[in-house]
Amino acid sequence: MLTRIDHIGIACFDLDKTVEFYRATYGFEVFHSEVNEEQGVREAMLKINDTSDGGASYLQLLEPTREDSTVAKWLAKNGEGVHHIAFGTADVDGDAAAIKDKGVRVLYEEPRRGSMGSRITFLHPKDCHGVLTELVTSAPVESPEH
Repeated sequence: MLTRIDHIGIACFDLDKTVEFYRATYGFEVFHSEVNEEQGVREAMLKINDTSDGGASYLQLLEPTREDSTVAKWLAKNGEGVHHIAFGTADVDGDAAAIKDKGVRVLYEEPRRGSMGSRITFLHPKDCHGVLTELVTSAPVESPEH
């Protein structure tokens, strides 16, 4: 069962400049940043709020690190802007299978590693009214040691 909007992915040409815009304009701070070599992006997660299911909602800013990445190709075609929407789920495997059974194409045979150790898959935008849709199961939260 989908529980929240996990994040909205925004493709950008210059990650640092885009982060500064969101910091200066809205006061959003970087919660996490990383380079995802597999997907060819450098990203920053800006936390918007916590959610009732123990997760959070973020803006994910994505800058391509190589010209052959999906985000680089998308930017070349569309320019900067909203790239995808991601819904949080406790069971990305089960929800992806259930959605696939309804005729929606799932882009990865098996979920892959996403931001902050999450597990992700994508749904084909042509089956989702033009919206690239991501399903995300967050990595388990480590409890502090006592």
